[in-house]
Amino acid sequence: QSWETKEDEVRTYFQQLINAVDFCYGTSVYHRDLKPENLLLDTHGVLKISDFGLSALSQQEDGLLHTACGTPNYVASEVLRDQGYDGRASEIWSCGVIIFVLMAGYMPFDEPNLISMYQKNSKADFTCPSWFSSGSRRLIQRILDPNPLTRITVPEILQDKWFKKRYKPPQFEQEEDVNLDDIDVAFNDSKQENLVTERKVKPVSMNAFKLISRSQSFYQNSKRHHLAKRQTSFASQCPPNEIISKIEDAAKPLGFNVDKRNYKMKLKGDKSGRKGQLTVATEVFEVAPCLCHRLRIFASQSVRP
Repeated sequence: QSWETKEDEVRTYFQQLINAVDFCYGTSVYHRDLKPENLLLDTHGVLKISDFGLSALSQQEDGLLHTACGTPNYVASEVLRDQGYDGRASEIWSCGVIIFVLMAGYMPFDEPNLISMYQKNSKADFTCPSWFSSGSRRLIQRILDPNPLTRITVPEILQDKWFKKRYKPPQFEQEEDVNLDDIDVAFNDSKQENLVTERKVKPVSMNAFKLISRSQSFYQNSKRHHLAKRQTSFASQCPPNEIISKIEDAAKPLGFNVDKRNYKMKLKGDKSGRKGQLTVATEVFEVAPCLCHRLRIFASQSVRP
């Protein structure tokens, strides 16, 4: 096996590792013990992160983590300073040590005692082997930056030239598309009297009993189906057409594709995030004629957790 082939293989695993770490960021989870021993491969060569025993959520007011933990050879120097540390930056450091080990076959910071090792760690005192390509060397040097404020971030890694070679963005299991002819499906409500058809020129009228019933139905069903991430509703005295127009005007500059029919609207992001494409379904109801209109907004990430 040539070195170039081996580097391509390592890059593939590293790309998957960064995708996995980025996904964890999206749920505010920090592993805090990333190392090769905690990385698994399935029969298809897909990388999995295991052993979240030391993982944590950032719950401090300063947004930092404060418990020093992890495997010494893979821990960033700021973790040991007892001043709090950014979980995202420290995880990236661990990823940098991992890619170095996979490519070099030895640790970048490996001394007979911990004090000497931490001294080298805090200064990023390491040398890449001569067989590392220039692209991989530059990326590793940016990752193993002892200053967490200037250390490369995940979005910057995703734009790195060496990293992007043969990169395949993660694919998520998509839910069925929302049908504008029956947007009530998005709210898990099949009551035919609330369906809007092309023949109607006014929003669906909703009395207090229907309003309470729909709210309770959505709350109960959302506990069983994990697609729903957020829903909100509010009342407005603006005309229905004006409400729809204002939502459309606000959504298009943000990159949403807009599909509307009568007083229903579906907004779909044109880019995939950590969990897939963001989809927002909206519908305007008439609560009391000539008084106000109620708008319900249902948002999902279009992916099963």
